[in-house]
Amino acid sequence: MDIIGSQKILTFTSRGQIASLTSCAIRKAKALKVTSYMDLATRVAELQFRNRDFVPLFRGQSTDHKNIFGYTTLKPTILRAPGTGKVPTDTALNQRFKKLVAAEKALVDEYEAQEMLGRERLARQRILRWAILQHYEICRTPLLDVTQSLRIAASFASQDGSKEAFVFVLGIPNISGAITASAEAGLQTIRLASVCPPSAVRPHLQEGYLLGEYPEFASAEQKLLYPMPRWILVAG
Repeated sequence: MDIIGSQKILTFTSRGQIASLTSCAIRKAKALKVTSYMDLATRVAELQFRNRDFVPLFRGQSTDHKNIFGYTTLKPTILRAPGTGKVPTDTALNQRFKKLVAAEKALVDEYEAQEMLGRERLARQRILRWAILQHYEICRTPLLDVTQSLRIAASFASQDGSKEAFVFVLGIPNISGAITASAEAGLQTIRLASVCPPSAVRPHLQEGYLLGEYPEFASAEQKLLYPMPRWILVAG
């Protein structure tokens, strides 16, 4: 993916109340404080208007995770090492990828046994297997959960009842079909409603999407610090 700051974007920071051109400094800035859901929705509306070449997707978290330099990071579960700000060790990564491969096989076998819709496509496309395993938290994957619904993101961010909650607004180049791959941005966007069978109700209700590298990295040897999408508002 493009690292934030590689292109000109209009967004908010804690220093200003009007969306303006910024760079990767936003990753180090404090979150923009909002006082209500309507305040958040109004800010997002301005971002959508001013960044019309991008499609907004949202992620809600109870914490703003920082790297060792104090920069905000959004990492897929397979690359997280909680409390350190670093990537996991080589040993941990190898173990996680082995578990992921085993989970993929079990998922394909179960789809075949149950004769579920989409089993042929699932067997062919690894990214679809990752999407289902990540969404249902079966094991760690190289994908990041997001949603097209601001309400859903805000709900996830505040579900533990803490005083602070964080909503990230991510600018995606485009979305079309079940899987959208952008070679220019190095990004894949997976729409869960087009991946999961109709019997899986949750992905449809949550308007779930997943983001991943394109082309995807599939082993510990390909590990990289997971870069951030192109523009972002962090609202606390």
